[in-house]
Amino acid sequence: MYTLPKIERFNQNVLSKYHIYNSVFITLPFDAIDNTGVLLPLFSEVCDNGFKNHWSPKQIVDFFAEKYLDNASESEKIDLMFRFIQYVERQVVLFDAIEDAAFPIVNNMEGRGSLRDIKEKTEAKDKRKELISFLETFNVRTVLTAHPTQFYPGSVLGIITDLTAAIRINDLIKIKQLLAQLGKTPFIKKEKPTPFDEAVSLLWYLENVFYQTIGDMMQYLQKNIFEGNLIENPIVNLGFWPGGDRDGNPFVTPEITEKVAKRLRTSILKCYYFDIRSLKRKLTFNEVDTIIAGLEYKLYRSVFYSQGEIFISLEELINELTIVKNIVVEKHQSLYLDDINLLLQKITQFGFHFASLDIRQNSKIHTKVFDDITAFLKREKAVVFPEDFEQMTEVDKMAVVSHLKFDLSQHFFENEMTRTTLETIKLMQEIQTENGEKGCNRYIISNNESALNVIETYAMFRLMGWENPTVDIVPLFESVDDLQNAHTIMEQLYQNSVYRQHLKERKDKQTVMLGFSDGTKDGGYLMANWSIFKAKEMITQVSREYGIKVIFFDGRGGPPARGGGKTHKFYASLGSTIENQEIQLTVQGQTISSNFGTLDSCRYNLENLLSAGVANQIFNENENDLSETEKAIIDSLSQIAYEKYVDFKNHPKFIPYLEQMSTLKYYAKTNIGSRPSKRNTDDKLDFADLRAIPFVSSWSQLKQNVPGFFGVGTALKYFESNNRWEEVQQLYHNSLFFRTLLENSMMSLAKSNFSLTAYMKDDAEFGGFWQIIYDEFQETTRLLLKIAGHTELMQNYPDGKASIVIREQIVLPLLTIQQYASTQIQLLKNQPDSDETLIRVYEKLVTRSLFGNTNASRNSA
Repeated sequence: MYTLPKIERFNQNVLSKYHIYNSVFITLPFDAIDNTGVLLPLFSEVCDNGFKNHWSPKQIVDFFAEKYLDNASESEKIDLMFRFIQYVERQVVLFDAIEDAAFPIVNNMEGRGSLRDIKEKTEAKDKRKELISFLETFNVRTVLTAHPTQFYPGSVLGIITDLTAAIRINDLIKIKQLLAQLGKTPFIKKEKPTPFDEAVSLLWYLENVFYQTIGDMMQYLQKNIFEGNLIENPIVNLGFWPGGDRDGNPFVTPEITEKVAKRLRTSILKCYYFDIRSLKRKLTFNEVDTIIAGLEYKLYRSVFYSQGEIFISLEELINELTIVKNIVVEKHQSLYLDDINLLLQKITQFGFHFASLDIRQNSKIHTKVFDDITAFLKREKAVVFPEDFEQMTEVDKMAVVSHLKFDLSQHFFENEMTRTTLETIKLMQEIQTENGEKGCNRYIISNNESALNVIETYAMFRLMGWENPTVDIVPLFESVDDLQNAHTIMEQLYQNSVYRQHLKERKDKQTVMLGFSDGTKDGGYLMANWSIFKAKEMITQVSREYGIKVIFFDGRGGPPARGGGKTHKFYASLGSTIENQEIQLTVQGQTISSNFGTLDSCRYNLENLLSAGVANQIFNENENDLSETEKAIIDSLSQIAYEKYVDFKNHPKFIPYLEQMSTLKYYAKTNIGSRPSKRNTDDKLDFADLRAIPFVSSWSQLKQNVPGFFGVGTALKYFESNNRWEEVQQLYHNSLFFRTLLENSMMSLAKSNFSLTAYMKDDAEFGGFWQIIYDEFQETTRLLLKIAGHTELMQNYPDGKASIVIREQIVLPLLTIQQYASTQIQLLKNQPDSDETLIRVYEKLVTRSLFGNTNASRNSA
C-alpha cells in the first residue's frame, strides 16, 4: 500500500482538521460580547499584511481599530486585546491536541529509530549477540525537571488529553463540548505553584504515560531480543528534579523533598495495585488466586489506608509474583504469562522509587556552608586544621578535607542554609531506606568550578555520619571556562585516594553533568556546543586512563539554543572518542508534553534515543569520528563565533536592550514556576545570575532567537571570504555532528520574525543594536542555506516547518499585542506625568501574551 509523504499526512491530519475545528471554536460565545471570534481573524489578517508593508505594531493596532471598531476608546481597545489573548491561548491548545492526535499517523511508529527497526537491522547484520550484550549495560535516563517553560495549569493539560482522544475518533459533539469547557477554564494560575505542586503535575506523566510506555518497550525487548527472559538492566529509567532541585530555589526545603519522595513511592505502588487488580480478573485458578488477592490487599492498604507505612516489601512483591509465574507455567499452560512477565519487568524497572529524585545545589552555596562547618570544627577544636590551611594549594586542601572525621549529625547549626543542606543529606539516607537506593542517590553540584567543590560535598556526607555514602556526586560544568577546565578537575578527583575509593564502591562509575543552556548564554551557540563536545572527549580520555567509566548527563532544554532540537540525531552523531554507555538528559516544560505527553510521542522519542545509542555503538561504530582536520575547522569556526558573541554581549546596550525592549523582567511576574527567575535578589540585573530560561525565552518572545544562531554567520563568512568554503562544505556533508548542529541552528532561524520588531531600527537608543542582530540573522540565514543547498530553512523537515508556520500564524496577534503594549509603556514612561495605572494595564497585557507565545512554541528556539 502506498504511504503518503510526511508533509501530506501532516496537511490532511493536522492542518485540515485545525481549520475545521477552529471554525467551530471561534463561533462559540465565551463572553458577553460574542464578536471576539469574528474580529480575531480580521485582526490576524491586518497583522499579516501590516508586517509585510513594514508597519509598526502601533500602526497595525491603530489601523485595525479605525477600520473595524466604532470610535473605540483606548480602554475598549485594551479590553478587546485581552479577549484576543484568551482566544489565541485556546487556539494553541486546540492545535496541540490535533498534533498529538495525529502523531502516530504523521510519524512512522515502526520506522527508522523504532525498536522494530533495531531488531530488523540486528538480524540483517547478524549482530544479535552484540545487541544483547549492549542492552545488558546501556541506559537511557530522561530526567523530568520543573523548569518553567510551559504555562498550562493542570486543568488545561487534562482538557488537552481529553481533546486529543476526541479528535482521534472525530467525535464532533465531544470536541465542541471540550472547546466550550476550554473557553471557560482559566489559563492563569492565581498563585505560584509550590515545588510539591510541580512534582504532582509531573507525576501525572509518570503514572499515565511513562509507566505504560517503558513497560511496553521492555516487554518488546524481552520477547523479541531476550527470548522471554526478565531483563535485569533497567534500560530506560527516569530521574526527577521537582522537590530536590535546591539551586536558587528557596522553596525547596527538606520537608518538601521528603514529601515528594513519599509521593513518588505512593504513585508507583498505585500503578502496581491497578495492574494487580487487572491480573486478579485473569488469574482465577487454584493456588494463584489467593496469592494475587493477598498482594492486592497489601498494596491497597499501602496506597489508600496508609500514613506512610508500607505493608509489603519490594522483595516480597517480586517473590510472590515469581511464585505465581512458576505455578502458571507448571500447572496452567502459561495462561496470561505475558501479563505476569510485564508486571515483573515494570517492578524491576521502577522498584519502590518510580523515578530517582536528584538533589541539586549551587557550589557557591556549598562553599558558604562548608566555611560555616569548618569554622565550627575549629571553634570546637573538634578537628585540628593545619595552620596554613587557607594558603594551601587546592590539591593539599582536598587531601585535608577528604580525611575529615567528625559526626555533625547531632549538632544544630543556626545558619538556615547550613542546617537545611545537612538535613537534606541526612534525608537522602532515609529516602534510600524507604524507597531503595535508587530513590535518591545523586547529588548534583551546579556551577562546579573546582575539584574541591566535589570533595567538600563528599566530606559533608561523611561528616553527617554516612561513612560510605551510596551516592553519586555529580559536578555540573556550565560556563565556557569551566567546560575547558573540566578534564583537569576530574583528573584531580581521580588522583585523590579517598575519592577514588568512593568511586570503586560505586562500580568505578562517575557521572558528569554538562549544561547546554548556561553554556550557550555564556559563550554563544557554536562555542557552547563545541566546548561540551571537547569537554566530553577530554573527560572520556582522562577517565579511561584511570579506569573510570564516565557517564555524561546533559542539561538540555527544548530549543536548539538550550541543547534541544533533533536530540536523537545529536546522540547518534557522537563518535568513539566520547563515552556513550548511557544517554542521560533533562526534559523540561513544554518538551515534556510535546515529546513525552502521549503514549505515542513518548514511545517514539524514547525509542529514538535508545536507537541513537545502538546506532552509535553497534551499527556505526567509529563512523562518526571526527578527523584532526575536521576538529580544527570546527575549532576555528567556534572561536570566531565566540569572539563575535562576546563582543555582542559586551555591547553597552546589551543589558539595557534586554531590560527595556524584551520581556525579561516580566518572567518574574508570572506564576509559572516555584523558583525565582534569577539566582540573586538584587534589583540590578546581573548577567551572571540571570537564569538561562528567561534569557533564551526573552529572545524568543522578540522572535529574534539570538542564542540559537548569533555568531554562526560570521564564522561561516570568514571561511567564505578566505577561499576556504569547500572545507566547511565538505565538513557539513561528512560529519553528522556538524550537520545536526547547523540544522538545529536553522530551526532557530525558522522561528525568527524580524518584521515584528523592525520598527526598533528607528529607535534613537536601540536602532543600531537591533541592526547588529538583524545583520547577523541575514548572514547566518544566507550561509546556512548555501551550505545545505536549500532555498528555504528546514527544507528537509517539511512537516516540522509546516507546524512552525501554523503556530507562528496563530500567535502573530499575541506578538503584535505584546509589542504594541511595550511601545505604549515606553511612550507613557517618557511623559512628565505618566499614567501609572495605564502603565500597569499595558504591563499586564505583555505578561498575559507571554503565555500563549511560549505554549505555541512548544520546542521554542
